[in-house]
Amino acid sequence: LTSSWTRGPKYSWFTWFVVLALLGVWSSLAVVYFDIVDYDSVIGKLTAYDTDGDGDFDVEDAKVLLGKPRRSSKKKVKPNKPTFSPTQRSVFYSYILKVSSSFSPSTPAKKKKPKLFNKFDKTIKAEIDAAEKLRKKGKVEEALRAFETLVQKYPQSPRARYGKAQAEDDMAEKMRSNDMLQRAINTYREAAELPDVTPDLLKATLKRRAERQQFLGRMRGSLATLEKLVQLFPDDISLKNDLGVAHLLLGDNKGAKKVYEEVLAVSPGNGFAKVHYGFILKSENKIAESIPYLREGLESGEPGTDDGRFYFHLGDALQRVGDNSAYDWYELGHKRGHFASVWQRSLYNVNGLKAQPWWTPKETGYTDLVKTLERNWKTIRDEALAMMDQNTGVFIPEEENLREKGEWGQYTLWQQGRKVGNACEGVPKTCSLLEKYPEATGCKRGQIKFSVMQPGTHVWPHTGPTNCRLRMHLGLVIPKQGCKIRCTNQTREWEEGKVLIFDDSFEHEVWQDADSYRLIFIVDVWHPELTQYQRQTLSPI
Repeated sequence: LTSSWTRGPKYSWFTWFVVLALLGVWSSLAVVYFDIVDYDSVIGKLTAYDTDGDGDFDVEDAKVLLGKPRRSSKKKVKPNKPTFSPTQRSVFYSYILKVSSSFSPSTPAKKKKPKLFNKFDKTIKAEIDAAEKLRKKGKVEEALRAFETLVQKYPQSPRARYGKAQAEDDMAEKMRSNDMLQRAINTYREAAELPDVTPDLLKATLKRRAERQQFLGRMRGSLATLEKLVQLFPDDISLKNDLGVAHLLLGDNKGAKKVYEEVLAVSPGNGFAKVHYGFILKSENKIAESIPYLREGLESGEPGTDDGRFYFHLGDALQRVGDNSAYDWYELGHKRGHFASVWQRSLYNVNGLKAQPWWTPKETGYTDLVKTLERNWKTIRDEALAMMDQNTGVFIPEEENLREKGEWGQYTLWQQGRKVGNACEGVPKTCSLLEKYPEATGCKRGQIKFSVMQPGTHVWPHTGPTNCRLRMHLGLVIPKQGCKIRCTNQTREWEEGKVLIFDDSFEHEVWQDADSYRLIFIVDVWHPELTQYQRQTLSPI
């Protein structure tokens, strides 16, 4: 879900809002400095995804994916970027495109100036220009009054009606008003429906309407607008690319796939279509098939392709087929500013935090929490075992396609800094022990959960979504041999009653080759260098 208040000559008016289940995007967001959108209504339409298996997509996810609404460079709040991880669950494809899909190889280098005035509008051009001058100078209220007067005076004028819609659009931004933005959306439609609209004005009007519909979470309305555009301008590849994304926003991978197949049939070199088509193939778990599309799409360098998520998914696909060139792409993603390093590939980050894969309790400063966990590990273990015996259904299978093979279940107590339902009723002593440690229970970018892994399980290399947390693993039931975890190039084993601490924003991988199950307790804590203000204001993941 991205939206951009920013306009620029090299950008199409259509930009993105959200997008779907990247073979593993895990949720998380950034703070948006104003709320013009009813985010709750938006996220109700989306499928959950999550890098560490928490399976949650929340209001803050929507905010970041929608992007920071802005127009002036005076107020710049750089949003955190989302991350992802392999997932088989189709349909939540989330990324923020810096430019739209208006580029295509056949686009001429020098564009003609759009013809927005029909014959009648040319006769009142001076009046329209005067109103437009007010709008461009930022005199929004005066511009809106001027265009409203023109529409009353010349109701048959498409250009005057379009100017009124733009002025209402600007007012919506200034007022931070959903109602005003809906007025603009309606006026864009009125302008497009007037007789004798020039093709360029018709296209500009409907594209802007589709963008604004998406901004308000009117995904189906936006799809209908884009379908109409494609019918009116069937040779415009960029519109079909936009239509593909609209399908993705609705979780319709099948519809998006069909659109991108049509695009590639007539424009086989279109990098934007390739990278999205490759993404869809990977979401279908067609790993090997996705690789050439993702790779060639990135190599094209076309607008909308240089995005960290595509570098991630190409690298992840290559890793899964045993191709070490994955790290060349991770390195390139790092050089392009998408990853902190080849190993640390999280995208919801706070700059400047100490970055290392493994931590000691002393380095974290959370020694009291570690001691409490280790002193009471048998109590924690016994409660978990009782839940496994009485109600194994509380252990939810990992559903993010992180496993190459095997069985892996999780029982979550806290998520995003909040208790999960009545989960603590089953393990009251464990929850009571944790209550006095806000660095854990208040960690909005983490979870507290039990994790049981059966023999024969292998977890693919993957990275967590954020560098804002550290992950503690308390060993509860650990077979003598066969269980290990790698973080970067260091491999360690769990011990019963002992805590391992690592930064899961670094690449890590797990093997369970023992003869019996492995049970651990996972406690995420805030990165110790985060300030209290940051802990209070960072968005949940």
